[in-house]
Amino acid sequence: MNQVIFHPQAPAPVGPYNQAILSGNTLYVSGQIAIDQQTGRLVLDSIEDETHQVMKNLGYVLQAAGMDYTNIVKCSVFVTDMEQYGLINGVYASYFSEDTAPARELVQVANLPKYVHVEISCIAVK
Repeated sequence: MNQVIFHPQAPAPVGPYNQAILSGNTLYVSGQIAIDQQTGRLVLDSIEDETHQVMKNLGYVLQAAGMDYTNIVKCSVFVTDMEQYGLINGVYASYFSEDTAPARELVQVANLPKYVHVEISCIAVK
């Protein structure tokens, strides 16, 4: 049976989806953007600040499922400007140990919700 996962500090869904679904031991986390749920504002001061907020939002959802970043096995990273890759990657890397980092793809897209610059989803396993 699938279980809906929700954390109040992560952005609330704005459509027919959930923050995450736990199916067995596998957690499927919807794409997170840099909304600070406490203030309701987008964190767009810098690409580094934006990426940190996205990773924090992923962390909140993981926490609601009793997991953390070490449980992530796969991330999908969407960016609007590949020229920002190094800065995004630097922040992203700070959340993982290099020798156990999850599988990942990072792709450039034409646009993202609310015209943000980065969105990340993940799959985690207990």
